Amino acid sequence: MGIDTPRLCHTAVFSHPLFILSAMKTNKRRSPPVQREFGGTLGATCIPIFLPLIVLYLLCVSHTPGGALLQWPPPLPPAALLRDPAAIAMVLGWMALQIFLYLLPVGKVTEGMMLRDGSRLKYPINGFHALCISAVLLVLSLCLGMPLGYLFELLVPLAVCAIALSFLLSIYLYLRSFWAPSHALSLGGNTGNPIYDFFMGRELNPRIGSFDLKYFCELRPGLIGWVVINLAMLMKEVELRGSPSLSMLLVNGFQLLYVTDALWNEEAVLTTMDIVHDGFGFMLAFGDLAWVPFTYSLQANFLVVHPQPLSTIGAAAIILLNSLGYYIFRQSNSQKNQFRRDPTHSSVTALETIATATGKRLLVSGWWGFVRHPNYLGDLIMATAWSLPCGFSHILPYFYVLYFTVLLVHREARDEQQCRAKYGLAWDTYCRRVPYRIIPYVY
Repeated sequence: MGIDTPRLCHTAVFSHPLFILSAMKTNKRRSPPVQREFGGTLGATCIPIFLPLIVLYLLCVSHTPGGALLQWPPPLPPAALLRDPAAIAMVLGWMALQIFLYLLPVGKVTEGMMLRDGSRLKYPINGFHALCISAVLLVLSLCLGMPLGYLFELLVPLAVCAIALSFLLSIYLYLRSFWAPSHALSLGGNTGNPIYDFFMGRELNPRIGSFDLKYFCELRPGLIGWVVINLAMLMKEVELRGSPSLSMLLVNGFQLLYVTDALWNEEAVLTTMDIVHDGFGFMLAFGDLAWVPFTYSLQANFLVVHPQPLSTIGAAAIILLNSLGYYIFRQSNSQKNQFRRDPTHSSVTALETIATATGKRLLVSGWWGFVRHPNYLGDLIMATAWSLPCGFSHILPYFYVLYFTVLLVHREARDEQQCRAKYGLAWDTYCRRVPYRIIPYVY
């Protein structure tokens, strides 16, 4: 699956235009017609233009004293700032560090879901190790006097570099997909439309040797980078005010818990839509490398310029809300993952299920009898808790909640479509038993 070793030895030949044209002609078998997502070709054309601009706009607005989400003309940074060589070095150095940690022979190796050709790929489960080692290196750097708060001034050029990297990676992924065997291509990203396929990703699991590009980007550089940016914002607040605010501590703590949970349960990502269904193209590359670290850290970024007082009672209430969201999120995901791994386990044998034509069974009790996507409900509750420490004077720190709501509703619709096609009448029976999709009695 992906480029094998002999092919990697012929990079010069592959880069020849006539060879590329020949490869494109020999790999033109397309997937059966599927419904195009994200607005089809129009969406695939507009999203790669507007989303990077949104990232840069949000970062610029968060640094203005007014912090108004709708400003015209928009605040523009100096052109020289956008190509800061220090930012380029930091992004490349960060990627190199995470690649090195990915390749370390620590942790276990596990198999992913079965592919269309009947094979299973192997994945290193060492993301939590990467987080811990990154944290140790960060603490050592701080002890040696590294001015981590300086990242606050570099956020815009860092984002520009991450965006450029996501485009370059996406171009590489699209071109190399023409040497992948047909069974290695994504069903949804192999339509023959170059714009749409570039966006969705033609190849399902692109690899260089045993290095899985999609799996690496999914949880490593962007997610751990999000934590580093949050800590940098905390250090900047210390520089400005002498100590971190309670609001900043809550945002850092909540989001560190979320990232730690994701990497501790890294094996669960192997059953997600991103890994199992979606090809690796611009959609995931940009989301992993640019969107996640620079928009998910928006609350901490906002608090540097717009400090918000928070009472002890208010902080306690927000902590309880985040704890509730995390409990629902973790328990529902654990129940689902345990049922998938071992339906005979004592923790799930008492749950009610219904049979499907595929031979598998659907949970219709427990958390999955409460709403169809209880993990999404927990996610939304946590997202709200992350924004509440920023107060109610600005809508900017609530951008994440608004975006995440749209994302989860859209993802839920994609889930519904795939499950109905896969399970047929059994899924209709489940929907009648569990009528609410995410929020009970609301949606």
